[in-house]
Amino acid sequence: MRIDKFLKVMAIIKRRTVANEAAEEGFILINGKEVKPSYNIKSGDILEIDMWNYYKKIRILDVPSKNSVPKKEREKYILTEKYIPKEPED
Repeated sequence: MRIDKFLKVMAIIKRRTVANEAAEEGFILINGKEVKPSYNIKSGDILEIDMWNYYKKIRILDVPSKNSVPKKEREKYILTEKYIPKEPED
């Protein structure tokens, strides 16, 4: 599954277009490297998202085969290792 689609399916980023733009801008890292929106994720990948208002590090446990995953089932697919909210800059 493409990283932009994965981010939307798992509701990490609400819209695929935003996920696509985030990857294009270099805000999305897989295993420490910038990736394009078309990158196909795999189990065991470490996903880092360094957006404007937060930093999140997620271990991908499994890749869903569905186009949507209910909130209560998301822990089967991802493990959030670190979440750091950022203060808005003036």
